[in-house]
Amino acid sequence: MAGIEISEDSQTGGRGGRSSLAGNATDKALNLLEAAVAPGYPHRLGEVAAAAGVPKASAHRILQNLVAQSFLASDGTGGYGPGPRLRALAAKVTQGCEEDQVMRAELEVLSRRVGTTVHLGVRTGDAATCLIKVAGPGPVQTSSRVGMHLPLHATSIGKCILAGLGDDELTTLVERVGLPIRTEHTLTDLDALRAELVTVREQGFALDEEENEIGVRCLGAPVRDSRGVVVGGVSISTITYAESRETFLGWTDLVRTTAQALHGLLG
Repeated sequence: MAGIEISEDSQTGGRGGRSSLAGNATDKALNLLEAAVAPGYPHRLGEVAAAAGVPKASAHRILQNLVAQSFLASDGTGGYGPGPRLRALAAKVTQGCEEDQVMRAELEVLSRRVGTTVHLGVRTGDAATCLIKVAGPGPVQTSSRVGMHLPLHATSIGKCILAGLGDDELTTLVERVGLPIRTEHTLTDLDALRAELVTVREQGFALDEEENEIGVRCLGAPVRDSRGVVVGGVSISTITYAESRETFLGWTDLVRTTAQALHGLLG
């Protein structure tokens, strides 16, 4: 379950394809804030502006304001990262959060039962973001990490999210961000993706057959909010040579059960 780093986003026209749809002033500020605190910070102005899809001149003005308000911090050499006010806000959100504790506990149970890595991802614009990772016990691990952006069309969590969209919304999203190649197995044809999403809806789970990272296979199930809308997914990831495909697919009910246990906890 590899992710899209800021340095890679130039391949897709900006993070989640926002370059042509920067939005209003609030959208721009939030997109820039998210890009500035992505893993690997501090990030330079050009990186942050490109990832957020905001012109550099506007990005610089907004970033300076976010620094002045202590939501971001500047390293003095043109790099940006999280500021003290944002860190304090994050601590308030996570400290003692019962929902987070319940979600992590459910993922830990699943990880112990299947003996491999488990992820919870949520939709963030035109991508998904890894919210929780519970690493498996084996010595070989996937390259995923919390905060990593995940392409929707090439990951099991992403396909769960796409399966929850209407066809018009799916078409608009693909027209905006494309279906960039991640590996030789990535689905890059919209009709083929549509056909797979039909299967995802019927079966209640999605597969990533080395479509995002060679040597890694993932199985995911959709997670819904309190209204029943798909907002993310739970997935298990294995190294292809470590488990047979038959064994891997035998975990489907466990993944779906875990996803159902998280119903309503994400909003």
